[in-house]
Amino acid sequence: MMSNKISPLAYIDPNAKIGKDNIIGPFCYIDKNTVIGDGNILQNSVTINYGARIGNGNEFFPGASISTKPQDLKFKGESTLCYVGDGNSVRENVTISRGTASKGMTKVGSHNLLMENMHIAHDCFFGDHLIIGNSTKFGGEVHCDDNAIISAEVLCHQFCHIGSYVMIQGGSRFSQDIPPYIIAGKEPIRYAGINLVGLRRHGFSNELIELIHDAYRYIYLSPTRKEGIQKIKENLQITPEIQYIIDFVESSQRGIIK
Repeated sequence: MMSNKISPLAYIDPNAKIGKDNIIGPFCYIDKNTVIGDGNILQNSVTINYGARIGNGNEFFPGASISTKPQDLKFKGESTLCYVGDGNSVRENVTISRGTASKGMTKVGSHNLLMENMHIAHDCFFGDHLIIGNSTKFGGEVHCDDNAIISAEVLCHQFCHIGSYVMIQGGSRFSQDIPPYIIAGKEPIRYAGINLVGLRRHGFSNELIELIHDAYRYIYLSPTRKEGIQKIKENLQITPEIQYIIDFVESSQRGIIK
C-alpha cells in the first residue's frame, strides 16, 4: 500500500487487499474480505463492506456504501460477494448490496454513472455504460443490460430484466421486463416508441433502426407476443439486434411491458 494516499482518519482492516495508486479519504471504512484494485478514488466517508471486489479507476463519492448486507430476510449471513468493475462514477449515498445464497453475488460492470442516492439490491447483474439517475431503486435479482439510460426516481420490481439501449422515463415504476432499444414511459408505464436518438448516437444505421422499429410493430400490434415473434422470424432479416429482441421476449419470465 506504499503507493496509495490514505488519510490517517480512514480505517482499513488488516486483511483488506488494496492495490496501488488509490486515494482513500478521511472517515472511509474498508472491511475485511475486501479487494480494491488500482487507481481508485474514495472521497471522504465511503464504506467498502465485507465481500466487496472493486476493480480499477473508480471514483466513490461521500456516503457511498458498497457490498452492504442484503435487505432480504432469507439472507443468513452466508459469505457472498459484490463486484464493481472499472471506471465507474459512484455518486453520493449510493448503496449496492452483496449477494445472497440465491446467486452468491451482485455484479456491476464498468464505465457506469450511478447518480446520488440510487440503490442496487442483492444478486443484481448490471452491465456496462449505464446511466442511472438520482434516487432510482432496483429490487433483488434485476438484470440490466449495457448502454441503458434509466432516469431519476424510477422504481424497478425484483426479478425484472432491462434491455440494452433503453430510455426509461423519470418517476416510472414497473414490474415487467423492458425490452431493448425502446423508450418506456407514461403512467402506467408502457412502450413509447424506439429510442431513436439513443440508437443514432451509438451509430445504428437508419436501415437497422427501421428494422428494429418493424420488429416492435409486429410485437405490439399482434394479438399475442408469440404471434409477433413468429411474424418477425417469417418477415424480417434476422440480424444480431433482431435476434436479441427475439431472445429477450421469448425468455421473459415476467412478460414485457405493454
